Amino acid sequence: MILDVRFSDKHQIKYFLKNYLFVFKKNYAIINAGQREAWQKERVWNMYHILVCDDEKDIVSALRIYLEAEGYQVFEAGTGQQALQILSQQEIHCILMDIMMPQMDGISAVAALRKNYQIPVILLTAKSEDTDKILGLNIGADDYVTKPFNPVEVLARVRSQIRRYMLWSGPAQQQPKQDLFCVGPIALDDKAKQVTLDGQPVNVTPTEFDILKLLLSHPGQVLSPKQIYREVWNDDPYGADSTVAVHIRHLREKLEINPSEPRYLKVVWGQGYKLEEDVK
Repeated sequence: MILDVRFSDKHQIKYFLKNYLFVFKKNYAIINAGQREAWQKERVWNMYHILVCDDEKDIVSALRIYLEAEGYQVFEAGTGQQALQILSQQEIHCILMDIMMPQMDGISAVAALRKNYQIPVILLTAKSEDTDKILGLNIGADDYVTKPFNPVEVLARVRSQIRRYMLWSGPAQQQPKQDLFCVGPIALDDKAKQVTLDGQPVNVTPTEFDILKLLLSHPGQVLSPKQIYREVWNDDPYGADSTVAVHIRHLREKLEINPSEPRYLKVVWGQGYKLEEDVK
């Protein structure tokens, strides 16, 4: 059950919590035993662990309602430091991380967790400026949602990130069409989920891995930001240009000798990006 609600302030959130929780509990109480058992069985496959890190408890409570209704197990943190502590104790599959928090903000927390974890991170930002989104993506976040957010959109982005993360980190496909992609010194092993540059391992995030794989599988072909976003995020390409551009820049910094003058990961102005096949 999903309601299309957009929160714009704390008063709306509190009103929603008061009324929705009452209706939800009432409806759940009248479900007969057979229906409840079937519902629980349907939820089992979806029991991934989501960490919600935000110092505004009303927002955390609202997100918990939606996430748990979808079958996710939710862990809460009020600061970046608490989030890192939970990560060290629990298996987490996706993180919803606010940027503006006391003690340790979201930017610092993402930078710290990226040293040891490749778990997908979706930033929750109260600011609409591109600088905040780009900063977050630059330090390792995979996606972002701007407040006031639509909970339905948040759920869709969580599902997308978990799906890609589990494919990236889970068991390899039994019969992949192609395991190894190479252009120049850049090699991607899809079975081992590893990227190398001149034979040396390169640490990339799941999102960067998927973008690179897409470009490597279409060598010399120009792919627009919208095409890349649809393929990698499996979502409508809203804000695709800036989001894809940040991840491309990140890949250049990891794969190019001189990121400002890339030899392989090229931009075709006004069209998109491509991996150059023949570099002289």
